[in-house]
Amino acid sequence: MTFKDLNIIPPILEGLSKANYTSPTPIQEQAIPAVLAGRDLLGCAQTGTGKTAAFSVPIIQLLSEKSNAPKSGRHIRSLILTPTRELAIQISDNIKAYSRFTDIRCAAIVGGVSQKVQERALNQGADIIIATPGRLIDLVNQKRIELKHVQILVLDEADRMLDMGFIHDVKRIISKMPSKKQTLFFSATMPPEITKMVKTLLVDPVKVEITPVSSTVDRIEQSIYLLENGKKQSLLNHILQDKSIVSALVFTRTKRGADRVTRDLSKVNITAQAIHGNKSQNERQRALNNFKSGVTRVLVATDIAARGIDVEELSHVINFNLPNIPETYVHRIGRTGRAGNSGMAISFCEKDELPFLKDIEKVIKKTIPEVKNHPYPMTGAPAFVKADQTSKSAAHKSAANKPARSKANPARKPKSEWFKKSGKADHSKPNHSKPNHNSANHSKPKSGTVNKAL
Repeated sequence: MTFKDLNIIPPILEGLSKANYTSPTPIQEQAIPAVLAGRDLLGCAQTGTGKTAAFSVPIIQLLSEKSNAPKSGRHIRSLILTPTRELAIQISDNIKAYSRFTDIRCAAIVGGVSQKVQERALNQGADIIIATPGRLIDLVNQKRIELKHVQILVLDEADRMLDMGFIHDVKRIISKMPSKKQTLFFSATMPPEITKMVKTLLVDPVKVEITPVSSTVDRIEQSIYLLENGKKQSLLNHILQDKSIVSALVFTRTKRGADRVTRDLSKVNITAQAIHGNKSQNERQRALNNFKSGVTRVLVATDIAARGIDVEELSHVINFNLPNIPETYVHRIGRTGRAGNSGMAISFCEKDELPFLKDIEKVIKKTIPEVKNHPYPMTGAPAFVKADQTSKSAAHKSAANKPARSKANPARKPKSEWFKKSGKADHSKPNHSKPNHNSANHSKPKSGTVNKAL
């Protein structure tokens, strides 16, 4: 199938061709016709599936067919809400690429940068705005933005907006729009709060589900290091001596942790920059650009800042700290293995993170292979770790058809129950060489505007 088979108009087809798009991904095949038909849409898809084009291409076409009346001026007719600045900017760049041969204009409205620049873009007129909730509410309150002409609303990464506490802001924004509009709702996971929101916002939606909720992409090779407390930085330094790891996105739990890891990497001559909420937007964008261009080998990020990081052929994701929410692990490792490429996800786990590891494996329905031959092995491994190595494979097969229920804040067992036996690790040499990148139905892009989900 080609994009032409989806009844895309020639100006957009030309824009897609210039952006090196060849054929639509599964989510694009299913979503584009439904959106063009005016239907509400519920998209359940992970990162890397092509969902940005799935909603933006039909929006550009629908707005092009119903151009603004010259006398009334150019109104905001589509709003795309995203949780982070990086994701908003990336979607904006992609829409500009898709619509370059049309009359459609778009603008990104995000915090952390001068409001005056965004005001100028609004004054020039924008059909589509891509916004983070905070800055958008500021401009609405200042009467710089009117949403009464919005015809199409997109909520992208809705589960992440819930995690970040934006849902109340989102509801306030929606109250400023016409009740009759087309709504496109995208979320990688469907916790109860999101399911409830879907029922109130969408009318007879078309549901597009590309991969099972909370599943991990099969082409990503995963591994786990069980290590002694306080040895994570030493292990990270050791792993990054492998020069075949060309680029690595490292996740930490806190902003201070990201800064500390960055400083310690610099001490051993590994180029690294941090990206998190305490950095200005210019600092974050500069760090991201350096990482994308290869100037910086390692980007250290917190979960909030990392949503929207989309790097071509990112070879490795490293979980310096395991997340306490299993779905977050899925989002993290989804930064690699994008657009048909393969990738590797490495995780570090100390004793107090073992309950998090158990919950992650329960949700992804897989046992993450342990790398045992490394300089800092965990001593006195809990009994359940040894037992799981032999029993989990059979358990996952019997439970394959039963969806796992994740826990937002997993309860930890008392330490007295964890440590019952000591286990000695086997030794097998790990191999973290850069994976081969095989494109599937995608031409290799030359610029940042590529056929990827964000």
